[in-house]
Amino acid sequence: MANFDISGIVQCLHDARQQWRQAHRPATGEVRGIEFPSRDALAAIVGQLKGVLFPMRLGPTGLRQESEEFHVAHALDSALHALLRQVEIELKYSAALQQCTGADSAGQALAVTQAFGAALPGIRMMLDSDVLAAYQGDPAARSVDEVLLCYPGILAMIHHRLAHCLYQLGLPLLARIVGELAHAETGIDIHPGATIGAGFFMDHGTGIVIGETAVIGQHVRLYQAVTLGAKRFTTLADGSLQKGQPRHPVVEDDVVIYAGATVLGRITIGKGAVIGGNVWVTHDVAPGARVAQAAAREDGVNGHADPA
Repeated sequence: MANFDISGIVQCLHDARQQWRQAHRPATGEVRGIEFPSRDALAAIVGQLKGVLFPMRLGPTGLRQESEEFHVAHALDSALHALLRQVEIELKYSAALQQCTGADSAGQALAVTQAFGAALPGIRMMLDSDVLAAYQGDPAARSVDEVLLCYPGILAMIHHRLAHCLYQLGLPLLARIVGELAHAETGIDIHPGATIGAGFFMDHGTGIVIGETAVIGQHVRLYQAVTLGAKRFTTLADGSLQKGQPRHPVVEDDVVIYAGATVLGRITIGKGAVIGGNVWVTHDVAPGARVAQAAAREDGVNGHADPA
């Protein structure tokens, strides 16, 4: 019979865990018995919520319109009860790390989950605008149903609209998990903190990166491999990164950014501007301007800016 030195490996794994805990929880010490939110549970919840938001397209196979309301009510009740459990887990986890005692996590979790449920109609309307933008912006799209069922950018936006709501409700870990579920499936990486206006369209989508503090206006269109990132990171006296500072671009209404463009820092891309493919932008772009690949000069961008 093969010998794998199980006891030795187990001891080494134990030592590795202890080393990690001592190094990364110096202030709070080890938090014993803590439970973490479940990726599998959240994937199931989001799956139910897709059917709640779009029952006839993303709901169960064979659903008929006459039973649509029953399905929505049943699936919504199930999803919110399951989400309530995950919210409780995150709030307890956060309280344990901050050494908060006596907090009414159950009451807070219920209030947060109720607020999330109440936000779903607004999320549906925002998603309708995204679907319509994709249909109107892509000549290959034959119908809005094709867009909703097939386009990775729409899948990513369903996750993002849900995740952003969770983020705003003070649940960053749940929000990040929901966002990363779509990232793994589509290759589109949107931080749940990013604020994105109505009618947002990501054509093709693969490789798009949108940072936490990015602000995107209405009717903006991005193509594959666009990055809205940070130019530099502020460090504290101990050398650690300062978190939560605005460090990503502001993209105003009606902007188009073509494939491979990299836009970095807390800069503003003005309304109606067009950013060409594969350019590197680190300074403000005026409303209506067009930025193409580098020509003979650099006016604050790695490209040539012309008025529209």
